[in-house]
Amino acid sequence: MAWVIPAHAAVASVALMLGAYNLLRPTKGDRQHRLIGRVWVVAMYATILSSFTIREIRPGQFSWIHGLSVFTFVTLTIALWAAFTHRVQTHRRFVTGSYLGLVGAFVGAVAVPVRYLPRTAVERPVEFALALLGCVVAAIAVIQLTKQQPRTRSRVTN
Repeated sequence: MAWVIPAHAAVASVALMLGAYNLLRPTKGDRQHRLIGRVWVVAMYATILSSFTIREIRPGQFSWIHGLSVFTFVTLTIALWAAFTHRVQTHRRFVTGSYLGLVGAFVGAVAVPVRYLPRTAVERPVEFALALLGCVVAAIAVIQLTKQQPRTRSRVTN
């Protein structure tokens, strides 16, 4: 289980970067927004689901933080449903709220010195920097891949 917290932190970091990119883009609803959004939703669900395996605050038990995970699962699901049903305002509100919850969780994860991220940054700075670089590269790769034009099939005529 030692890999769960780093994996959780990594996927949450990618979600943090992709969410910021998508929310700050001036154009919404285009192909790139939708593709990045899909990757962001998968990263968010992975972050939420992995959080249920982390029980360090109250060893072996769920804590109040898991309640936030349940809440985020619900808000993210509503945001996804709203996107599928073209309820743009509802989608925008719930995605923004889910993203702000992620930002809040990030602040909580880095603000408390005994938590995993601050300890790792101090105790193993090279590993921490490499992991962070990997998350940044992954987010940039998703962004760059979504900028490519879709391939079109050429029609062969006789």
